[in-house]
Amino acid sequence: MKNLIPQQTGLVDFVFNVVTQRHFPQEEILDAIAKAEDEMIANGIVAVGDICNNTLTIPQKIKQRLDYYNFIEVSGWLPQIAEERFKRSKDYYDAFSRLPSAIGGTDSRLSLAPHAPYSVSNELWDLISPFFQNKTTTIHNQETDFEDALFINGSGDFIRMYELMNINNSFFNPTGKSSLQSHLPKFKNAKNVLLVHNTFIKDGDIQFINFLSKQNHQQFFCCLCVNANTYIENTLPPVEKLRQHQISITIGTDSLASNTGLSILDEVKKISQHFSSIPVHELLQWATINGAKALQMEDHLGSFDKNKKPGVVLIDGLKNGNISNQSNAKRIL
Repeated sequence: MKNLIPQQTGLVDFVFNVVTQRHFPQEEILDAIAKAEDEMIANGIVAVGDICNNTLTIPQKIKQRLDYYNFIEVSGWLPQIAEERFKRSKDYYDAFSRLPSAIGGTDSRLSLAPHAPYSVSNELWDLISPFFQNKTTTIHNQETDFEDALFINGSGDFIRMYELMNINNSFFNPTGKSSLQSHLPKFKNAKNVLLVHNTFIKDGDIQFINFLSKQNHQQFFCCLCVNANTYIENTLPPVEKLRQHQISITIGTDSLASNTGLSILDEVKKISQHFSSIPVHELLQWATINGAKALQMEDHLGSFDKNKKPGVVLIDGLKNGNISNQSNAKRIL
């Protein structure tokens, strides 16, 4: 829901607000879903990796106005609720699997997706990992600096979050490793993994991504949501480090809970503003073909190749051949 949560609260207070302010009349939610899809279409978006916490988007998706890859989000930090949380998410998964394949049903563009390293217990990981087989899945990764602190030595502000939520964290044993190096091996069965945010990813983690990619013959994508990073933590990911290590980069918006709009061009503008040395053609690849590859839709989207049917978007307001703050996107096709 747009404009519900204040900006720059930090991740813990943001998550707590999301969890405690999610009860709205169904009619209001369905109206917001329809408006969000209209906004994405107007902004030239043709495919969406959608994090699903319920089945309320199904009536809109049945209209087949966009291509969707549905990520059924799973969370549950306490080991004793793993079975219950898995069953709930599996019920959602089964509901989406009955949809036509073109909108993410029949198991083709559908997967279970762990919410974040700090919200999924080992017991829950064990239950969901079989559903990664040959799929694309996703996780929020290193969105705040103290995510690593939790896994390295059990400290940091997530302890306060568990206390706010009355969660007894005494069962947790720190791994002594970064968050990413603790959870990434659990995706061994997945074909593609979208790591979302990566705001505080370190050099060693980036090298670990490349190591696992070669070892397991997997593709990892770092999805940048820079306006959301500014909205929540008022910081940006180390984009140049990701480029230097030749990480595959995609661009996303996160949700309207952490953004003021659903525009890939606005995300590109923010990246270009802060990392001006990145060529425009590279930014556009992140926004198009890389996203299509991540969602396993490159056979028909993402580039102007024979037998493909991508959308066509006109970007105006260029300055010396580069995207500027005055640039706008107009959907042509």
